[in-house]
Amino acid sequence: MNSDNACVLVSDFDYYLPEEMIAKQPLADRAAARMMHLRRSGDLLEDRSFCEFPDLLRADDLLVFNNTKVLPARLYGHRSGARAQRLSAENPASRDFLRGRVEVLLTKQLSGSALEWEALVHPGRKLGVGERVYFGKDASAESHELAAEIIGRGTFGERHLRFDPVEDFFGVVNRIGHIPLPPYIDRPDTPEDREQYQTVYAKALGSVAAPTAGLHFTPEILERVRRRGIEMAELTLHVGLGTFQPVREEVVEEHKLHSEWYEISADAAEAIERARQAGRRIVAVGTTTVRTLEFAARRTADGRITAQSGEADIFIYPGFDFQVVGAILTNFHLPKSTLLMLVSAFAGRERILRAYEHAVREKYRFYSYGDCMLVE
Repeated sequence: MNSDNACVLVSDFDYYLPEEMIAKQPLADRAAARMMHLRRSGDLLEDRSFCEFPDLLRADDLLVFNNTKVLPARLYGHRSGARAQRLSAENPASRDFLRGRVEVLLTKQLSGSALEWEALVHPGRKLGVGERVYFGKDASAESHELAAEIIGRGTFGERHLRFDPVEDFFGVVNRIGHIPLPPYIDRPDTPEDREQYQTVYAKALGSVAAPTAGLHFTPEILERVRRRGIEMAELTLHVGLGTFQPVREEVVEEHKLHSEWYEISADAAEAIERARQAGRRIVAVGTTTVRTLEFAARRTADGRITAQSGEADIFIYPGFDFQVVGAILTNFHLPKSTLLMLVSAFAGRERILRAYEHAVREKYRFYSYGDCMLVE
């Protein structure tokens, strides 16, 4: 990161957004979203539709997607602390009153085990190490579908949970869990969200938030891309706790990101490097794809993209030197967010803030279920 930008302030990435422009529901037709086309060369801006996206690509572009799949990671259950267990044993009639309702958001799988997770919990102050939580339709110590013990605390207030062994853990979570819609979609999730808050090419289960730029794609749009002969590749980055983490510091570079698990296959690495060596443009679908590509290039001495996996914690803000990505398809992001900083690093802060002002004037739909922009 360029040290000349050490005093970039979080407040530099603020903008005004009317509440009614936050998209709470997806469009019936994913590809009907509006798309702002922003070209850095010449500082040109056009209002388009996402259905035009395949025609705006160059014939030799490489289009790279994040194929992560959202886990129904929000679980509702009841706690059973030592005091509650003792009192309810003395007075069974008080059991339901004493067992407090608990909300758990699984954010990251730990230790390579399906049973150990990092999680956000509510109410956090009442859930200490050693506490057990029970999940399911009748969530109690006597009757439950999942049970977990809190075995530790994390740096940012999260908890570490260990689930009791159960046959087909992910199958149970998929059955009883809820889609973790972002906080600004202030409504309960619905059965429809299980499909709508998922890209059509999602494969690798493990995210707690969708790579939302990809939500606009349909099988028909992908087929149009293929018919143009444009090469496509996939990688995986499981979106984690950083998505829900506000930037609390005033100086940007003091903010620390949570790491997120990623993987680039041998086939994807070969396709990416082949395109780079030929001088072809790499178009990243979403900021998660950008972070994965740029992090991977910094893992090798010569900047080559190789087959690899691990934990990515790259923080991209103005002053960043992009080594891989030549264009980005992205949604509109929250004020003062790390994602807005990333897009600003790619296109310039003032240019992006002008584009956002235009989007507000033209009543674009914002955030996860909203419209998108192609920045090149």
